[in-house]
Amino acid sequence: MSTPKPQTMKPQTAARKLGVLLSATPEEFRAGVVSRDELNALQADPPAWLADLRRNGPHPRQEVARRLGVSTSGLSRGGVEEPLTTEEIKSLLDEMPVWLQRERATQADVRAEEARLRSRDRARRSDDDDAPR
Repeated sequence: MSTPKPQTMKPQTAARKLGVLLSATPEEFRAGVVSRDELNALQADPPAWLADLRRNGPHPRQEVARRLGVSTSGLSRGGVEEPLTTEEIKSLLDEMPVWLQRERATQADVRAEEARLRSRDRARRSDDDDAPR
């Protein structure tokens, strides 16, 4: 019986799973494929380049949005199209431009509505469980 072929992924997929911007990774990372075992090793014990990217950036859109407390659509509405570094994100948070205040408020409203719906659905399930049969 032959050994199974290791599961591999494109560098873009691996970078997304690692939470880093592919274009900022070393050339040897971008040039090949990444096995599941290699990805697990990078996550468990990140090399210096990965730790530095996670700490200082540049960060992918999803990470920029998370750190700013907005959606990726909110970034677009605010005119943020490029990856940002940690320093640039901190600067935006310090300045708190009007668009960022508005998008953070929108995101807070969305989260509150999602929490309300989850609570309502839990209550409905609870009522269904209590109903006589």
